[in-house]
Amino acid sequence: MKKAIICGGSIGGLFAAAALRKSGWQVDVFERTEIELSGRGAGIVTHDVLIEALRAIDITTDDLGVYVKDRTAYDKNGNELLRLPFPQIVTSWDRIHSLLRASHPNEHHHLGRAAIGYRQEQNKAIAILDDKTEIEADLVIGADGFGSNIRAQMLPNVKSISSGYVVWRALANESDLSEEVRSDVFKTFGFFVPTGSQIIGYPIAGIGNDLREGRRRYNFVWYIGVEADELKDMLTDNNGNYYSVSIPPPLVRDDVMKRFTETAHRILPANFAEILEKSEMPFFTPIYDHHSPIMGYGNVGLVGDAACVARPHVGMGVTKAACDALCLAKSLDNFSNIPDALAAYSEERVAASARAHYRARDLGATIFVDPEGGNEDGSRNPNLHEIVSTTATIVI
Repeated sequence: MKKAIICGGSIGGLFAAAALRKSGWQVDVFERTEIELSGRGAGIVTHDVLIEALRAIDITTDDLGVYVKDRTAYDKNGNELLRLPFPQIVTSWDRIHSLLRASHPNEHHHLGRAAIGYRQEQNKAIAILDDKTEIEADLVIGADGFGSNIRAQMLPNVKSISSGYVVWRALANESDLSEEVRSDVFKTFGFFVPTGSQIIGYPIAGIGNDLREGRRRYNFVWYIGVEADELKDMLTDNNGNYYSVSIPPPLVRDDVMKRFTETAHRILPANFAEILEKSEMPFFTPIYDHHSPIMGYGNVGLVGDAACVARPHVGMGVTKAACDALCLAKSLDNFSNIPDALAAYSEERVAASARAHYRARDLGATIFVDPEGGNEDGSRNPNLHEIVSTTATIVI
């Protein structure tokens, strides 16, 4: 039985583990956090490709999420500007992760073990952990996110680049919202798109994947531009410690949260303002992106965000990781030589990832385009139809 080491126990790593196990590999997953991962309830838009990928690795898709029928754009006064029929299932990061995690044997899942690099040797690779342990395998896969140590060693010139804006996220309980919001905004995939900012939101399951009416939650996502100096300030805690990539939510300073709240009250329509006001503690993350020119070399490969981060506008992070995993397993089945298999995998998935990467950048750029001016209330966005019809749609 061939042996694989997966560096990273997030969704991409678990998808790769499941696909390889189904192909007969022994797979061990090493995750740097000491407790099981949680996505803080972050929403995920599903695609038919993702549902098919879950079924391909024998994961149930029953009760996957909330079904929404339409996409609706609003102006500052809450007036409906555009409604498009767009049936889709929206779910949460936690739901997908829990399904994948349940499929992976506990004895092959190792928490608190971070991969810091690897060593390529003839016909094998060796994963190097942060406690200096070295683990030999036929295949080492970097699934350790956009700050991947495996990618940093394989492709030191590929760096994550800041987009110039951040995303604020929050969750509101359906039961806490007014009847007006529950009967209108809550049921749809909603948009508010003034120049320099963008709101999207949609319903997802409640805690424990509760899909009953009144028990669900609303996933609130707000993209807003920030200057470099402002971002640096936002990433600095009360003790003056600067976090170069992302600050842990509990360490965000009170004055940063106050500015966020004041900006929200000034910009948001009343319906989205209510959702935010009734939400659990909002948190923000800067938006970065990168694209690797190769996704495998020798006996070492990359999957998911370790290989390519497409900005969240395309809603492709989980689907892209799933497609990576299935393509990886297929290539390894088709070639007896692992380096040849990884080369074939890389050729297919680099091109597919590039499509998501560049499409996401194009969608992100629409946040700041205002050729005619006067779109402070979101009613005259020249890209409104494109944004509503192409956000979180399949591109690979």
